[in-house]
Amino acid sequence: MLKRKSAAAAPRWTEVAAADDVPVDHLKAVQTERGPVVLANHEGTIYALEDRCSHQDYPLSAGELEDGQLECSFHGARFDVCTGRATQLPAIAPVRTFDVEVRDGAVYILLD
Repeated sequence: MLKRKSAAAAPRWTEVAAADDVPVDHLKAVQTERGPVVLANHEGTIYALEDRCSHQDYPLSAGELEDGQLECSFHGARFDVCTGRATQLPAIAPVRTFDVEVRDGAVYILLD
């Protein structure tokens, strides 16, 4: 007997925080079933990145946000919060980013 493959699952948006908990130019660490994520509010837009520096796995949420760049407080690596791209050594690899939606005052990220 052949089994049919099920249709592709719909995107899974997961509520992770209240938008008010992530003021402009601030970071917020949240836990998801996929691991830690850091939310970064740059100019009123909230971005979500894996909360792990690609240089040595330290939490990016311990760093600082300035001009759209998230700086790891442990070794000074920097990442573009919009794309996750590494912009300053010692990091050379990007960090994973997640799609974000703000609905009714809540922050949702797309977990795939």
